[in-house]
Amino acid sequence: MNFTKWHERYCIDSKLKYPSIRTQENYQCSVGTFLKYFQNGVDPQHISTEAIKKWLLTFETVNTRNHKLCAIKSFYEITVGMPLKLDKIPYSKKDKKLPIVLSQDEIQRMFNVCQNKKHKVILALLYSCSLRVSELLNLKWSHIDRSRMVINIIQAKGNKDRQVGLNDILIQLLTDYYKEYKTKEYVLNGANDSLQYSEKSVSEVVKQLAAKAGICNKRVYTHLMRHTSATHMVENGIDINLIQRLLGHSSVKTTVIYTHISHNIISKVASPLQNIKMNN
Repeated sequence: MNFTKWHERYCIDSKLKYPSIRTQENYQCSVGTFLKYFQNGVDPQHISTEAIKKWLLTFETVNTRNHKLCAIKSFYEITVGMPLKLDKIPYSKKDKKLPIVLSQDEIQRMFNVCQNKKHKVILALLYSCSLRVSELLNLKWSHIDRSRMVINIIQAKGNKDRQVGLNDILIQLLTDYYKEYKTKEYVLNGANDSLQYSEKSVSEVVKQLAAKAGICNKRVYTHLMRHTSATHMVENGIDINLIQRLLGHSSVKTTVIYTHISHNIISKVASPLQNIKMNN
């Protein structure tokens, strides 16, 4: 098999097919791994389904196998011209794990220990606006509309635009931050003002603030801020369909998970034990 030929073809096809650069890069990487594994054999058209199944099983986690399968299906569909090649390979059933979100008190403690204005803006935008880290990094000053009190999230996951609310507290925080840092195009810039802030840097900020706040019994990561924000909105009585729009979910079924992890809702469910008389 000519590895370079097939991989270059897919790189071109995936750039035409998928608007998200992250999707392009992830799929191209997975297809590259697949092609390297079979590069000493036949061309992709002739790789057996059974051989592909065995390759998928070399990856330990369900999520990784599903991601690789999705990428390879894309490769066979748009580059090889065999869209039905992998139809008989099923996706693995995902584990239904609920995220362990932070309490409002824990979020408050993270803000209390945060002295750096840039770090406070990062935490506030993630929590207040339920942003994904990529949305935070791509946020520009031009996306913030004070006249309508909204922040425009442009070309988010799935190449979709949406709006989230802007409040007076966030405006003041952003104003104070700008006076000190004077960033230009992007709200968050790296060490060199022409560069965007990095995902790794955001992750370190969140982890360090959690450690300073004494949160040691939960794994705190960037996306947890989004889970926590959505859960707290549910607990504050915000309509689930509005939360769906704020999060940018295609289906409300994805958003409903936050009703499952809301302690306010769970704690109010009457226990059947209340109808039982206990003998002393």
